[in-house]
Amino acid sequence: MSLYCGLLFFQLDPDNTGFIAVENFTSLVEHHELQLDPSKLDMLLALVHSNEEGQVCYQELIELMSSKRSSSFRRAIANGRRTLQREILLDETGLGLYKRFVRYVAYEILPCETDRRWYFHQNRLCPPPVFIAIVTIVQIIVFMCYGIMLNKWVLQTYQPDFMKSPLVYHPGHRAQVWRFFSYMFMHVGLEQLGFNALLQLMIGVPLEMVHGILRISLLYMAGVLAGSLTVSITDMRAPVVGGSGGVYALCSAHLANVVMNWAGMRCPYKLLRMILALVCMSSEVGRAVWLRFSPQLPSSGPQPSFMAHLSGAVVGISMGLLILRSYEESLQKQCSWWVIVFSFITFLLFAIFWNIFAYELLGVQIPPPP
Repeated sequence: MSLYCGLLFFQLDPDNTGFIAVENFTSLVEHHELQLDPSKLDMLLALVHSNEEGQVCYQELIELMSSKRSSSFRRAIANGRRTLQREILLDETGLGLYKRFVRYVAYEILPCETDRRWYFHQNRLCPPPVFIAIVTIVQIIVFMCYGIMLNKWVLQTYQPDFMKSPLVYHPGHRAQVWRFFSYMFMHVGLEQLGFNALLQLMIGVPLEMVHGILRISLLYMAGVLAGSLTVSITDMRAPVVGGSGGVYALCSAHLANVVMNWAGMRCPYKLLRMILALVCMSSEVGRAVWLRFSPQLPSSGPQPSFMAHLSGAVVGISMGLLILRSYEESLQKQCSWWVIVFSFITFLLFAIFWNIFAYELLGVQIPPPP
């Protein structure tokens, strides 16, 4: 594709300036010989009509033709809206089951009709949204194994053998770095697993379908890591279990995106669903707070901390919101993205030094690891 475009540009731009006149480019688009889907052809025409300098940049053409996330996409659809008036997706009939689901996802996640149309026409099954599904399946398998082994399905943390798992984050084992991530596969009980699995499937899978596996997995794992690191700083004697850090990163990012684009969101009963989601998330945090400070059994030690929920929400509102607002745009070209990345790396380095030196300097009495 890029080679073909390069040959055309060589013909229309013999001086190799990197630009061609809009008139020549319009003729090229209208009489093209490429097999382009209608949505991509619309974007090419929108790129032409949105240009105010009378010329088209070669790099913008390559980015658009290759479906690369870039600012040229945003400019094209934003300025081309007045020339791309078509029926909205809700008016389309005769769709199959999968396409109806894709349309449902578009209206659940994206606030702009042109973005929804682009996603609807560009959506492909490859690669499928497997990250959230795999994480959920592994969490269920791990919970079932420990449930059978401990013969306990609710409040498993009261079982002394629960904390002996190599997956649980325990401050006495903080030198085992994998525990800062692996704790997300362990859960307090059926109630926490059910809540997390339901939320991450209902919200995480549509987000992954729209924004891709790399961005959503990055957001989820950033919430998980921030959760364990925050606990190691603010609740230094407490262990951590559950995938709530990643779940709250996804949920808070989605809810914040809905609020900031309230007028453009077309998901049904959005106010009622927003209230219900906030009530459920608040109830889960309340349950975690109660569990943390409830009287523990002498042999069980401190109960898991609730700070992972809050730190996951912070990650979602900061990093996650920027990711969700940057549909089909390059994050690397945004200054705010690098500010967030720098802030997260700074927090990560601080947490590493804290875990190495602070426990000894402050004389924290860590419960003996199981």
